[in-house]
Amino acid sequence: MKKENNSIKGSFEQYQQAVHKVIQAISEEELAKIEAVAQRFADCISSDGLVHMYGSGHSRMGVEEMYPRYGSYPGYHPMVELSTSFYNSIIGSNGIKQSMFIENIHGLAEQIVASNEIQAKDCFLLFTTSGTGNVVVELAEEAKNIGCFVVGVISMQNSEVGTSKHPKGYKLTDVADVILNNNAPVGDAGVFIDGLKSPVGPLSTIGNSYIVNLIKVRVAELLTQRNQPPKVITHAHFVGKEKSAAYFDASIQDYRRRLNRK
Repeated sequence: MKKENNSIKGSFEQYQQAVHKVIQAISEEELAKIEAVAQRFADCISSDGLVHMYGSGHSRMGVEEMYPRYGSYPGYHPMVELSTSFYNSIIGSNGIKQSMFIENIHGLAEQIVASNEIQAKDCFLLFTTSGTGNVVVELAEEAKNIGCFVVGVISMQNSEVGTSKHPKGYKLTDVADVILNNNAPVGDAGVFIDGLKSPVGPLSTIGNSYIVNLIKVRVAELLTQRNQPPKVITHAHFVGKEKSAAYFDASIQDYRRRLNRK
């Protein structure tokens, strides 16, 4: 019989337990706030408003989880800046060091807002594990100045020990209307391996995705109850190839309509 690799089993168990802890904490502590956010987002989308979304670095994945993908629908507007989230190069041109520098530049948020059509009835959904990056905090300030409802998805554990990059020392917790805690541990990584000094296995993306999809399914439910069922991008498994293509086109057309408002 092959000897069991206890080291691998230990790392598996650690990460599984860490993921379970994140999901459980969100389920026990954040659902009331998520419900309130879903209600506001449903009000926004049903009145042809937009939920603008931003995240720099790996927090960008929270934006991409919302729309466009199967099981998703219009009303959410990704505001992804490649200068703060394009990590494919890693080194050289468009490298990670430049990206990490740019995400704290004063004034960039103002330019992002100026390049988009944003109205007071809109909402913002901002992702930042640290809650301390300057661009995301200034983006929240810009949105609040317009009159938008602002939601931040952060790790409170990281924010509490982090140092603000904002000129006035603000964190997203000082600006957003609602903060949802993704419950990633300090430093994000959650697995400690014997003989390895640094922990591995980040958890913020797990928490962000869980929160995003809780919001997404509840807003879909609320819109449907209001006789405004969303135009969902639907896999052919559920409706067949032709309808799947038609649903996709209808969803993108509705997204275009919403974005081209005046």
